[in-house]
Amino acid sequence: MFIQTEATPNPATLKFLPGQTVLDAGTADFPSAETAGKSPLASRIFDVSGVTGVFFGNDFVTVTKADSVDWDHIKPAILGAVMEHYQSGAPVLEGEAPTAASGHAAHSGEDTEIVGQIKELLDTRVRPAVAQDGGDITFHGFDRGVVYLHMQGACAGCPSSTLTLKMGIENLLRHYIPEVTEVRPVLA
Repeated sequence: MFIQTEATPNPATLKFLPGQTVLDAGTADFPSAETAGKSPLASRIFDVSGVTGVFFGNDFVTVTKADSVDWDHIKPAILGAVMEHYQSGAPVLEGEAPTAASGHAAHSGEDTEIVGQIKELLDTRVRPAVAQDGGDITFHGFDRGVVYLHMQGACAGCPSSTLTLKMGIENLLRHYIPEVTEVRPVLA
């Protein structure tokens, strides 16, 4: 098994590509070791000292490290954990597999049509781009022109995330949906 790695715009995260499907549908975010209980793979990765977050996409695993740790010291152990997991035959997630759900928060009310347009633009224009960088962005809410987005994986805590939100996503949404006035991040 050959596992490739890619840098992400966030220096605290690294994208691991095992060359096989990680999740058939959706994404899975483990922002701490305590949240990794349902994932044998995430649990193995969290066993590596210095790992502070794990995120799964369709064909990648994004790992976030503590600032005090150097990638040169923990990358080999993470590669070993991923390889051991796939050789063990254990599932990536125990119990129910994630559904093909969008990951977006539900929204009802008078802005339903606008929210539908926001989600469509996120799914077709934004999420494929941020997945390439090892992350995901999902809709969290819409209130009086302000769109609230949840950033996951490499996007969470990325130094360039504010620029991505303001210059990229906000401009895109404002261009296509005049009712949008601002985009703000939310913490999980």
